[in-house]
This record gives sequence, C-alpha cells and structure tokens, in this order.
Amino acid sequence: MNLSKKTIVAFVSPGIPLSALGLPLLVYLPPFYAEEMGLGLSLVGTIFMIARLWDVFTDPVLGVFSDRVTTPLGRRRHWIILSVPILMICVYKVFMPGAQITGNYLLFWMLLLYVGWTLLSISHMSWGAELSSDYYERSRVQGWREFALVFGMLAVLILPTILEQTGGVDSSTKVAAMGWFTIILLPITVAFAVSNVKERAVEPSCQLGFFESASILLKNKLLIQVLLADLMIGLIPGIIGSIYIFFVTYVMELGEQSNLMLLLYFTASFCGIPVWMRLSYKLEKHRTFGVAKIYGCIVLASLFLVQPGNLWLYALVNILFGIESGSGAFLLRSIMADVTDHDNLESGTQRTGLYYSLLTMTTKVGSALGVGIIYRILDWIGFDPGVENTAGAIEALKYIFIFVPIPISILAAIVIWNFPLDSTRQKELRRLLAERDSVISSK
Repeated sequence: MNLSKKTIVAFVSPGIPLSALGLPLLVYLPPFYAEEMGLGLSLVGTIFMIARLWDVFTDPVLGVFSDRVTTPLGRRRHWIILSVPILMICVYKVFMPGAQITGNYLLFWMLLLYVGWTLLSISHMSWGAELSSDYYERSRVQGWREFALVFGMLAVLILPTILEQTGGVDSSTKVAAMGWFTIILLPITVAFAVSNVKERAVEPSCQLGFFESASILLKNKLLIQVLLADLMIGLIPGIIGSIYIFFVTYVMELGEQSNLMLLLYFTASFCGIPVWMRLSYKLEKHRTFGVAKIYGCIVLASLFLVQPGNLWLYALVNILFGIESGSGAFLLRSIMADVTDHDNLESGTQRTGLYYSLLTMTTKVGSALGVGIIYRILDWIGFDPGVENTAGAIEALKYIFIFVPIPISILAAIVIWNFPLDSTRQKELRRLLAERDSVISSK
C-alpha cells in the first residue's frame, strides 16, 4: 500500500532543518573557525575529525536503545523529540560563538551536538525504513527524504545570498543566520511529523545476547557491502565539502560567486533526485547507484578543463556534478531497509535502529577522515587561506579536489554493483517474514 502524500511530506519535514545544520558543519564552519576565529587549519581539522569519530561509539549505542526502548509514541518518535532541545542549545553555542573561544570550547559543543544529531538522524531514518515493507515504496520514502534534505541545503544557502545584498555582512553574521534557521525550524517540523505520522506496528521479537548479536552482524555480507560503499561516499563530501570554498576562491578565482555556485549545485541535486528514483525502478537500486557514481567521476574529471575565472563553464560543470550528488545517500538508505529484512529473518529481531546507526556511523567516519586528512595535507603543501599562496600550493589544491574523489567513487560503485538483494529477493524475504510472524501471532 502506497503512503499518502501528506504522510510523506510530514515525515520528511524534519530533514529540512537537519540538512540546514549539516551543510554548514561540512562547508562553512571548518573554514570559519580556522580562518575567522583564528584556530588554524590543523586544529580545526582535528577537532572536526574527533567529533565525527566520537560517533563510532555513540551511534551503535543509541541505535540499540532506539530499537529496545518503546513508549506510547512507539520506538522512534520519542528520541526525535528528545533531540530537539539538545540540538537547539548546541547550534546556538557552535554557530554563535563568543569573540574569544578555544579549541576545547569547540570540541565540547561539537561532541554534544553530534549526540543530538545522532538521536534525530538514526531515529528518523529507522522510522522511514519501517513505514513500508515494499521494495519500491522504500525508494520513494528515502528519495523524498533526500528531497527534503536538499531543500534544506538550498534554503540555508539562500540566507547568505540575501544577507550579502544588504551590504557589510561578515562571516559571523552569515553563520549565525544559518544557526537561527535551524533553531527556529527544528521544533516546528518535528512537531508536524510526530503528530501526523504514526509508526507501523512491529511484531514482538526476541532479544539476542551481545556475542550472538555481534556474530550475526559480522557474518552479514550484505551489511558489510553497504557499509563499505557508504564509508567511501562519506569520504567524498568530507574531502570536497571541506575545501569547496578554497577551491572556488583560489583555484577557480570565483570567490565572490561561491554561494551562488553552491546554490546551483544543490538546485541541480534537488532536480536530479526524481531522475535517480525513476531509474532505480528500472535498473534496481544497486545498479542505479553504480551508474550515478561513474557519471559523477566523468563530470568531476571534466573540471580539469575549466580555466580560472570562466564563470559560465564552471557553473555548467557544477550543475552537472550536482545532479549526481543526491543519488548515493538515499539509494544506500533504501537498500539498508531491505538488508534489515534479511537480518530480521536471520536473527528473529527487528534491529532497524542498530543497522541505521551503523550506516550513519560510516558516513560520519568517512566525512571525519576527509576533513581531518585533507586539512593536514593543505598545511603540508603550504596552503594558507586568507593570504597569497604559491602557484604550486594552488595547483596541488586543484588536483586534490578533482582527482582524489574519483578512485573512491569507482571503488564504491564496484562494491555495490552486484549486490544480490534485488526486488525479487526482497519480495521473497517479505513473504517468509509474513509467514513467520503469522505463526508467532497464532501461538
């Protein structure tokens, strides 16, 4: 049974402030704290890497709690509600810092912010995976969730553009505006979602011990494939996103157009999602993922031909690359919903929260490694934002931005290309699960 449009709109709405928070964390805050707040590239890169790696511990723990703790609201919605005050306080502290701050200040509030982020993102994705058991409907749910995420990025990108029109706006004002966008919208969208979308009833399941549970996880080859692919596509935005402003400013010499380029990029991503959704109905989700990654590599390589200052050609390549950007995340999250069916049949437990916590963990680890490693490499090659850099340092930045992500994308496509859990196999899994649950219910 297909979900109504109202249900899907209500469900995906918290994705708007979630992505409005995530984009600045990846693109704007690292250079803001490194340059404007004077903490330096190496320290900021290390702090953002530690904050993301912190989730290696918190994600699985909170994922397990998400599966096991049930309230009258269900298993997911109470965690989403709890995340709201945590995120609102942390966003205020991180996006509106005082004049004099230290690395310890940034590290503390970033660690707490990611706890709130994890509570919201894992619970929201798990909730979405459980809204439908249909192979294609899951693509629709996750596709529309990605649609909301990209919309949130577009909305938060428009803010600096609008502020720039007023004149005399510094980086602190722009970052603060992005923070207030999240703070205001988060409680509104969460209230809209939890009051209009119910959770599907889940059949009672046994609770496995730690070692038995871990053994099933480690033997799940489907899970390992998805996590490896997700780790690699997490590396790519960690690399590209953290140096995007530097690339546009110093390599393309279009610094004044950086916000416009980002806006075009995410507008293209917004428009591309329905294309990848429809293609996944024909090619299956895993093959569509591979096609998208290969397409992205071809477009990214073409950036090498764009000369500095060529606004129109860079904008065109930027748009073409943006079309691919929204594909990987929602396709893997839809595939993971099918993997949880396989685990449910094998283990007798519904562990959607745990599985999605592992997925968010690999995304964050990839992003953390991307930021932490790349910023240290920039220090090593002698690149220094805010000053006149050597031609060699700028050329090295260009090669890093264009050519480092390509082999990572190709490897991700190879890992998932022959994924065995397709629509036919997933329907068979749902049939077996229905038979098992009917037997349990009759006892």
